[in-house]
Amino acid sequence: MSDQADGDETPTTREAPTASAPSPTAPSDQEQQAAERMCAITISRLYGSGGGEIAARLAQRLGWRLIDHEVVVRVAHSLGITEEEAEARDEHTADLISRILSSFSLVYPSPEPLSPPTPADGEHIYQQTLREVIEQFTTEGHVIIVGRGSHLLLADRRDVLRVAIAAPLRQRIAYVIRREGLDEARATERIRRKDADRRRYVETHYHQRPFQPEDYDLSVNTAILSLDQTLDLICLALTQKAQRLDTPAAELGPVAGLPRYPDHPEDVPLPEDA
Repeated sequence: MSDQADGDETPTTREAPTASAPSPTAPSDQEQQAAERMCAITISRLYGSGGGEIAARLAQRLGWRLIDHEVVVRVAHSLGITEEEAEARDEHTADLISRILSSFSLVYPSPEPLSPPTPADGEHIYQQTLREVIEQFTTEGHVIIVGRGSHLLLADRRDVLRVAIAAPLRQRIAYVIRREGLDEARATERIRRKDADRRRYVETHYHQRPFQPEDYDLSVNTAILSLDQTLDLICLALTQKAQRLDTPAAELGPVAGLPRYPDHPEDVPLPEDA
């Protein structure tokens, strides 16, 4: 998502950090070593949970490149549409697909009458371009990619840390009220609309439900933990995952290193129906 006033969005590269932003903590030696081996961190977030701010602070702390708006820029360039058009339609599936189809018919006109392209064609074009852009950023290395289903696109890469940031609705409303200067009703509506857009985006392009725990290495609720404490957890997870890059797949998972139960485990009996 790329609205300029988004409460949980990352600062764009065109803006200087605000004077009130905390100074980044210098990475530890372990974090620096981990950063050398890992290629990317993906940040998925509920709107108003502070995920965009966390991504920006994380980029400062690690000295990595923050990728948010640049995805829009590269996709727009690849598809032959303007940056403004792509930004205005970012993660609004139907409009973007329609614009992509129109662009391709202009860039690659056919002398023969063709059947009108279908939404499925547009979805394939968009997904292929987005995948190529995100994979290119990841290959360049040391990037923090915000949203756009990047955690699903890069699911098979062990050198990518996938993080989800969430918070209760009440606290997300308070966040948007303070950050965007909206009243409670407008903040609530904005969150509702953003959540719906992001949910529809993931379901449409990836055919999955968003925010499934098994899709992430780390999920953090910022209801009590501060943004900087969340940052510490992410850096710890980055370090720990980097140390397991060379571990054989058979030695990974919750059963790794555990013996069989000494006795046959028994399920806790369920209460009888009243």
